[in-house]
Amino acid sequence: MSIAADKVVSIEYTLTDDDGEVLDTSVGDEPLIYLHGAENIVDGLEKALEGRNAGDEVVVVVEPEDGYGEYLAELVSTVERDAFVGIDELEVGMEFEAEAPDGDSQIVVVRAVDGDEVTIDANHPLAGQRLHFAVKVIDIRDATADELEHGHPHGDDDHEH
Repeated sequence: MSIAADKVVSIEYTLTDDDGEVLDTSVGDEPLIYLHGAENIVDGLEKALEGRNAGDEVVVVVEPEDGYGEYLAELVSTVERDAFVGIDELEVGMEFEAEAPDGDSQIVVVRAVDGDEVTIDANHPLAGQRLHFAVKVIDIRDATADELEHGHPHGDDDHEH
């Protein structure tokens, strides 16, 4: 069975940056399991895995536009300190869930704190970066009707929504 839309795929991967620094890996842990064609992983990696089979190993370089997007300066803004109700100590690097302009939630990272002004960044931490994936395809199976309906794989212990 080959990787195609509506297949649940298990992969082992290591993600590195242009300098070879490991950013993330599943090696030595559980494999990543995703529903192919449901935008569960970055587009560039999903396209590179299309048609692969269990046991295949592939090295993929994903450009920013096919990964987490370009870094957008307009996603960096300065807000008043009082926007962080109930947070006594604000530190650079802290992450918060905030409402995006479209009403969805988004993660923002504190980049600077200057008195009552807080600079936040809504870019994905890997935005603007070229991603280097070393992937081994572990398993491929047909997705269940529930998995297709929900848009992601379910574990052995069922799945509650």
